[in-house]
Amino acid sequence: MKIERYHYKKEAKQNPYIGFTSFQHFRNDELYSDLVVKPENNMTETEHVECYPIPDYVEEKGRAQGYYPDCSVVYIRILWKEFEPKQGEYNYAFIEKILQKARKNEQTLMFRLMPHSTRETDDVPDWLKEKIDCPARPIGERVKTSPTSPLFLEYFGTALRKIGERFDGDPAFGFLDISLPGSWGEGSSVDLFTEEQIEDFVNSYICAFPNTRLIGQMVPLWLLDKLNERNKAGWRADCIGKPHLTYEYVRTTQENFPTAWQRGHVSFESYWWLGEWQRQGWDLDNIIQTTLDWHVSTFNAKSLPIPWEWKDKIDAWVDKMGYHFVIDSFACPERSRCGETVRAVLGIDNVGVAPIYHEMPLYVRLTGEAGDFEMQTDADVRTWLPGKGKIELDIPLPKHLKAGEYEVELGLGGGEHPKAYFATDAELNGHYARVGKILIKDE
Repeated sequence: MKIERYHYKKEAKQNPYIGFTSFQHFRNDELYSDLVVKPENNMTETEHVECYPIPDYVEEKGRAQGYYPDCSVVYIRILWKEFEPKQGEYNYAFIEKILQKARKNEQTLMFRLMPHSTRETDDVPDWLKEKIDCPARPIGERVKTSPTSPLFLEYFGTALRKIGERFDGDPAFGFLDISLPGSWGEGSSVDLFTEEQIEDFVNSYICAFPNTRLIGQMVPLWLLDKLNERNKAGWRADCIGKPHLTYEYVRTTQENFPTAWQRGHVSFESYWWLGEWQRQGWDLDNIIQTTLDWHVSTFNAKSLPIPWEWKDKIDAWVDKMGYHFVIDSFACPERSRCGETVRAVLGIDNVGVAPIYHEMPLYVRLTGEAGDFEMQTDADVRTWLPGKGKIELDIPLPKHLKAGEYEVELGLGGGEHPKAYFATDAELNGHYARVGKILIKDE
């Protein structure tokens, strides 16, 4: 058995499900123009850009002002009233157009249906206001509360189930971000309901999306525990950057669920945006290392420009987020016969900080002058945690395979799944890595 050895080389493209997200934008779209925080505006400077689609009057000159890394994940948040403008009438076409754009741009969608935002124009559906009391935003406040009627949860849960009926399991629908009562669905109004009401509401997500990965800002924390009893849900947290209350939330989550990252995607969102981080003098190196210690897979920097001088550090950050599979070694017999089963051993080093949480098939392909042969292995790449491992692969050679010398290639994804690249210096054939050779003889 001949052993071939390889080393780390940055992936040829940004891999799916990890890295920075494009927020309310798609890959290579414009960026919002930089914003400067002014205390007198009560921090409402992003109100116009928090709901998709973005109004035409919003200035987008960010690509002349800074940098943003390539994004394989697009994060879109829409309002409930956009999906259900009239009770029982659902705008599936609106979400389908978002998915079509994601597919066109080779992105997977991270999606949240928000009950409401904070602006009067971004409120709950008008038809709901005719049925129950719906609080307005208090004067001088940034955040408004959700309706406290149980009908609010019932009707909003129905809308979520309708989305699940139509889109659950769509390969482009990568993540559903759980909305809770409160502005943007971030949970500020959870305490206005009983634990039983909130648990029943969150269970509607689990029932409606059995095949789509769930993430959520689980405030209170007992929700994360409940979710993981039935679903390997991931979790997200915003306000990353400034030493803020959310840091305490994340620390508490780490203390109570220290291995949660092994089964559920971890996603963070910036407090303000990175241009403001620089103006505030925050420690970028510390922020980066802290998120990596917390096993971040995706980061939402809100499609606002990043200072050019931070580009190298941001790129290095992206290169550690989530999974990054280095082919350490590959060994297989130098010769075999048609109809035999070849035992190969793959050495993998995940140099990222998390596994991949989505199903991703691993293929073995033989290519040569005599023809090609491809098969899906039974390897479960979701078990490839950070660090080194050995994976045994059984490759049954068909009896009809023609004799000859073949290149052995390994590929991640493809077909209905997005394609992923190994971080390897092995020769590439498309997204396949050439890892060895084998001579096949007749029976």
